[in-house]
Amino acid sequence: MRQMTEGSMAMPGAAAPLADHAMELQRVAALLGGSRVLRHRLEGPLDAHEMLVQGLPGSALRHLVDNLRVLGKTASLEKAVGMSLRTFQRRSEAPTKPLNAEQSGRAWKFASILARATAVFGSQEEAEQWLERPAIGLDQRRPIDLLATPAGTELVEDFLQRLEYGVYA
Repeated sequence: MRQMTEGSMAMPGAAAPLADHAMELQRVAALLGGSRVLRHRLEGPLDAHEMLVQGLPGSALRHLVDNLRVLGKTASLEKAVGMSLRTFQRRSEAPTKPLNAEQSGRAWKFASILARATAVFGSQEEAEQWLERPAIGLDQRRPIDLLATPAGTELVEDFLQRLEYGVYA
C-alpha cells in the first residue's frame, strides 16, 4: 500500500476544483494575449502572482482592450483598469515596457472578472453587456463602475458567484 506524505494528501474530489482553477487561469491569460504576449507559462496562481509583481507587458493590456467587443475604450473601462485613455495610448507606444504591479493587478482582475462573466453568461459579448447594465443585485449599479475599488470588485465577484449558482438576491 502506498504511504501518503503530507504533500500528497488530498481531499476526495479536490482534483475538480483544481482543474477548474487551472482552466480559469488559462482563460484569464488568453484574454491578456496568452503565453505569446505574457511571455510566461502559468502553472498556478503563484506563477500569476510572480508575473504581476514583475509587471505585465503593456501589450497584454493592449490585447485585452483590442479584443473587447462591446466595452471599447470607455471612461468606465478606464476606471476598471485604473488607467486613463491618454496613459493607455502612451503605453501602447511602448508595448514591451511593463505595467507597474498595481496596473498589472487591475488589468488581471478585470480580465479575471470578464472570464468568469463569460463562463456564466456563455459569451464574451453577453458578459461585456452585463458589465455595462445596472444590476438589481448590485443596488442598480453597473458592475463595470464597481470595479474602480477593491470593495466594489469584491461585490461584483460575489454577485457573479451568486448568478453562477442561481442565487440572484
